Amino acid sequence: MQHPVGSPLPPPHQPGHGPALGWSPAAHHPGSPQGPAPIPPQAPGYPVAPRQAPHPAPGPAPHQPAPGSGPHPSAPAPPAPETTGHVSLPPGGPVAVPSVPPATAAAPDPTTTTLAVLLIGPAGAGKTSVAKYWADHRRVPTAHISLDDVREWVRSGFADPQTGWNEHSEAQYRLARRTCGFSARNFLANGISCILDDAVFPDRPVVGLGGWKRHVGPGLLPVVLLPGLDIVLERNAERSGNRRLTDEEVARIHGRMAGWYGSGLPIIDNSQLDIPETAHLLDEVLSRSIASPPNW
Repeated sequence: MQHPVGSPLPPPHQPGHGPALGWSPAAHHPGSPQGPAPIPPQAPGYPVAPRQAPHPAPGPAPHQPAPGSGPHPSAPAPPAPETTGHVSLPPGGPVAVPSVPPATAAAPDPTTTTLAVLLIGPAGAGKTSVAKYWADHRRVPTAHISLDDVREWVRSGFADPQTGWNEHSEAQYRLARRTCGFSARNFLANGISCILDDAVFPDRPVVGLGGWKRHVGPGLLPVVLLPGLDIVLERNAERSGNRRLTDEEVARIHGRMAGWYGSGLPIIDNSQLDIPETAHLLDEVLSRSIASPPNW
């Protein structure tokens, strides 16, 4: 049978075996003829002998060692080494509470310590900008994990809270928080600090801080970023897309965030601070949190 587009593909090559039987290099060389070799013409009056497969030349049988003979018993060949750049990573586990240094020792430097930070604040507080700057300018590897970015991974079926809060948007927020928590634990297990940002409400402790403690661990250090309402409204007006909220919604969220006062969590009022100044103040707050972890 002739194949109009060349010989059929050879069977897959198995590791540890030679070329597949019946397939020679010349069989699928671009310049080799296709199909069986033509039979040479015979002289008139002579019968045509049937074609026979060539017999291999006789020779000595290959030497087979006796079972158990030789200096080493036969063993299966070791598996081929990985050649894809695979690197074993430590599994991520809950982040433990930072160890409190003794009274005579200096507090750990927050700029060189592996940390997990949760930056809390209303829409327009500057959480994302401060978190990015803080992560960019640390002297140790640091990742910024944005809840809104992870939540927007959902494309088809995305539940936009601007169209009304419902069970679907609530479920997608919870799913995004859990995904961020898994990512944070994996980063931390491999020596990379992380900072997460979220609008966590004090009147929903089970879903808010309680959820983050379950997802990341008790060693997560929460810090509240809470500028004045006028600043939040001004920054929200500069937003676009589904991250821009109505003034009424911003005011409502900001009012609920005021419940963090008196909670024991550190609060930064960055109304009169730019991003670098806020990030510097965040380091000071984290230094105190490491020395005396907040009770939350």
